[in-house]
Amino acid sequence: MRHPQAAGGAAEPVRGAGPETASEPVLETAPEPLSVALGEGAALPEAVHERDALLAEAVRRVLGSTGAYGAMVYLRSRDRRSLVLRTIAGVPLSIMSPFRRVAAAGPLPVAVCFRTGRSVTLSDPEETMRRFPQFAVGLPYELVSACVAVGHGGERFGVLSVLWPASDDGVPAQEGGQLAAIASRLGAGLAELTAVGQSVEPGGDAAVVELPSPSVPTTRVGLFDWDVASGALAADVQFREIFGFAPGEFDGTVGCLTGRIAPGDVPEFRAAARTALERGEVLAARVRVLGPAGRPYPVELWARVPGAISEGGTRLVGAVLDVRTLTAAAAAVERLREGVFSLDPDGLVGYVNRAAEPLLRATREELIGHHPWEVLPWLADPFYENRYRAALLSQQPTTFLAARPPDGWLAFSLFPDAHGVTGRVVAAESPPGAAAPPTAAPPGPGAGGTGATGGVGSTHHLLQLASALTEAVTVRDVCRAVAEEILPAFGGQELAIYGVHEQRLHLVSQTGYPDGFLDGFEGTPIDARVPGAETLSTGTPIFFESVRELAAAYPGLALDEMGAWAFLPLIASGRPVGSCILGFDCAHPFTLEERGLLTGLGGFIAQALERARLYDAEFALARGLQQALLPHRLPQVPGIRTAARYLPGTQGMEIGGDWYDEIVTGADLTLVIGDVEGHSVAAAAAMGQLRSAVRAFASGGEPPDRVLARTNRLLLDLDPGLLASCCLIRLTPADGTARIGRAGHLPPVLRHPDGRAEALYVPGGPLLGVDDRAAYPVSKLRLRPGSLLVLYTDGLVEDPALAIDQGVDRLRAALAHGRAGEELEELAERLVREVGSTGRVDDMALLLTAFEGGAGRAPGPATFVGAEGDEG
Repeated sequence: MRHPQAAGGAAEPVRGAGPETASEPVLETAPEPLSVALGEGAALPEAVHERDALLAEAVRRVLGSTGAYGAMVYLRSRDRRSLVLRTIAGVPLSIMSPFRRVAAAGPLPVAVCFRTGRSVTLSDPEETMRRFPQFAVGLPYELVSACVAVGHGGERFGVLSVLWPASDDGVPAQEGGQLAAIASRLGAGLAELTAVGQSVEPGGDAAVVELPSPSVPTTRVGLFDWDVASGALAADVQFREIFGFAPGEFDGTVGCLTGRIAPGDVPEFRAAARTALERGEVLAARVRVLGPAGRPYPVELWARVPGAISEGGTRLVGAVLDVRTLTAAAAAVERLREGVFSLDPDGLVGYVNRAAEPLLRATREELIGHHPWEVLPWLADPFYENRYRAALLSQQPTTFLAARPPDGWLAFSLFPDAHGVTGRVVAAESPPGAAAPPTAAPPGPGAGGTGATGGVGSTHHLLQLASALTEAVTVRDVCRAVAEEILPAFGGQELAIYGVHEQRLHLVSQTGYPDGFLDGFEGTPIDARVPGAETLSTGTPIFFESVRELAAAYPGLALDEMGAWAFLPLIASGRPVGSCILGFDCAHPFTLEERGLLTGLGGFIAQALERARLYDAEFALARGLQQALLPHRLPQVPGIRTAARYLPGTQGMEIGGDWYDEIVTGADLTLVIGDVEGHSVAAAAAMGQLRSAVRAFASGGEPPDRVLARTNRLLLDLDPGLLASCCLIRLTPADGTARIGRAGHLPPVLRHPDGRAEALYVPGGPLLGVDDRAAYPVSKLRLRPGSLLVLYTDGLVEDPALAIDQGVDRLRAALAHGRAGEELEELAERLVREVGSTGRVDDMALLLTAFEGGAGRAPGPATFVGAEGDEG
C-alpha cells in the first residue's frame, strides 16, 4: 500500500493538545534526508543540497504565484556545451526526457535564452512552430511557455522554463516581472554558492519537486505509541479525534481505545498486534470505529515494532488513517456503469473501476502499475500515448476513439490536472467510413507497446538531428550539427567523424579529444584491426560500456581517459562514407533504446555527410568562379583613397551576384556597385557579364547614363531571366565633380568633411533588364576635400526587423559617428560589424571612396549643381 500521505491527500501535522501534551507519542523514526528524497543517495556534498533547495524553492514560487502548471530549471554543464535539466515540477520527467540535455549552441528556446540573456516567450503553437520548429517537433501540444535566464553579476548559470495552459491571451502579461524576480533571486543564490567555491553544475538525475496533493478529499492521519505489555497508549490529537474522543475523554490506555472499536473487529485487532510483536510484521488492520449514534465507520491502523525483534520489544508505533471519504468515493466510482481509470503524471495506471475491466478486456491486476499502451496492444499506436501527453501538457480535456478487437469501438475522455489524468471510457459506435477492428485475438498483456520513452519520446532525437541536418549544407555544417545534437543528448564528451578517401580513414571533425591524440589514427586503412575501421567494414555498430571491454577486445589500442565508447558506421546508399566515434568520460551502459537510436542516427549522418561532400565540391567551383570575377585589387589614383569588402551570404550556396569595381577612364575614376538577383552559379555568371560590359562601356569614355542604358540593353539581349541593380559614379579628382547614375539601386551615402552624413536620393531609372527604352538620369555633385562616398548593396542594410530605409539610415548614422583619424580599412570593418545584420542571409558588397582633393582648396559642404548639363 502507498504511504499514508499518498493515499488521498496531505496529512495534517501532529498537533499539541494543551494539557494533554505529555501523552503525545515520541516516534523513533527520523525523516528522510533531502538527498534520499531527491533520489541522489546520502553521500552528496552539502553544496548539492543547498543548490537543489534553491532550485526547488524557485519552481515552487513560480507555481504558487504565476498561475503556471509546470516549471523547470536548466543549469549549464561543466563544459558549457550543454544545458541540463536539474529540477522539474508539475510536468512528468518521462515526457521531458528528450529535453534533459539541450545543446547550448542549439536552436531551442532554452538555449537561445541562455546564450542571449533575453527572455523567450511563446504564446501559441503557431508561434512556436514559426520561431522554433525543432522544439515544436518534440512538444507539438497546445501550451504557452516562457524562458528566463538565471544569472547574477554578468555570469549566467542556466534558464528557468515555465509552462501555462493554452489561452487566447498567451503568456500572462502580469507574470513577466514575477518570473524575472524569481530568476534573479535564484541567480543571486547560486552566485553565493560559487563565491565560496561551491560548484553549481548539475550532476545525477533531475530532481522532481512534488506538488501538494489536492486538499479535498483529505485523509486524516493520527500517530500513536502503544506499549502492549502495559496497555499504555500515547496518541496525538488527530488520533483521538479520529476515534471520536472529546478533550479529556481518552485515558491513555488501550482498553479505552477498544471501547470505541466495533465489538466484532476487536479480536482481529488484537490478533494483528500479537502477530506484529511475534514476527516483526507490519500491523495493517482495518477496523470499524463506533461513531455518533453507534454508526460504524472504517479506519486503517498501520504500525511497526521499533528496533530488532530479537530485543524482545513490546512496543508498537504507527498511524491511524481515517479513510471514510476515500472509501465512500471509491464505492461511488465502483457503482458507475461507465469505465473510470486514473493515470499518474508518468502515464502509469493507478486505479481502474469494475466497469472498465470488461470494456478494456483486462483485469485490474494486469493494468495497475503499467502504461495502458503497454498492456493493451490495440492502444500501442503512438497516437494514443500522444493523446495522453497532449492532455497533460495542454492541461485541457481531450477525447479520442480507439478500435478494440475483435468487434468494438471505445470512446476515451481524459481530464488532466497537475497530479495526473482521470479517464472515462465507454462503448461507442464505429465512426463513418472507418475500417472494422482486426478480427484476430489480441496478444496477451505486455505484448508490444512503445513505452513512455521508447515511442514518442525516443523518436525526438531522431527528428531533432534530422531537422538540424536538413539545414546543414557543408561538411562543416553537418559536423557542427552532429556535435551540437548528439553529445548533449547522450551526455558524451568526445566526438570524432572520419571520412573515407582512397580506402583510408581521414579525420573530418573532432570535439573534446586531447591535442594530438588522434594523429596516430590518421590514414588508417578501412580493413585495419581497430574499432573505428571494423565498424565500417562490417557495417555494424560497436559499443564498449567500459575500458575493460575495449581493452579486452583490442589489446594494445591507444586509449585516452574516456570510460565508454560507441563506434558507428556511416554508410550511404550501400557505400562506406566514414565512421563516427562517441566517447563518454565514465562507464556507460548502453540500453537497447540507445543502441537502436544511435544506429538510426548513424544513417542520418551518413546521408547528410555524403550530400554535403557533393555540395562542397560544387561550392568550391562556384566560389572560384566568383572570386575570379571580382577585382583582385583597386587602382591607385592620386587624391583618392579606396577600400572595399565583399561577404558571401550565410545560407545556401554562399554565392551571389553582388559586385563592385573601380575603372580609370582618362583623368576620371568610375565607381561601380551592382547586384544581380539570386544566389546561384547563374547569378554569378550574369554578374561577370555585366561587370565586363560596364567596364568596356565606361573605359570607352561613355557618360554614366549611356553606360547604364547600354548595359540594360545587353542584359535584355542575353536574356538570363535575371534582373540587376547598379549605381555608377564618375568622379573627376581635379575638381571633385561626381556624376551619379542609378538603376534601381540604393542611394549612395555621403559623409561631408565636417562629419555630417546623408543618403543621396538622387533621381534614377528602373532595374536593368526590365525595359529596353529605359532612361537613366545623371545628377552632378561637387565634393569638397575630406568627403567620403559609400556605395553598398542591400545585403549590408537589410534586416528582417527593419524597413530598408531604416537600414540605410543606420548606415548614415554609423558613418556620422566615426572617430577622428579612423583609417578607411578600419571604417570598412566597423560598418560591416555595426550595420550588417547578425541574421544576414544575402551577400553584400561595400565600396568606400575618400576624396582628398588638390592643395589650396577650402573645405566646405558638397554642393549639387543639378542634372547633367544644368549649372545651378
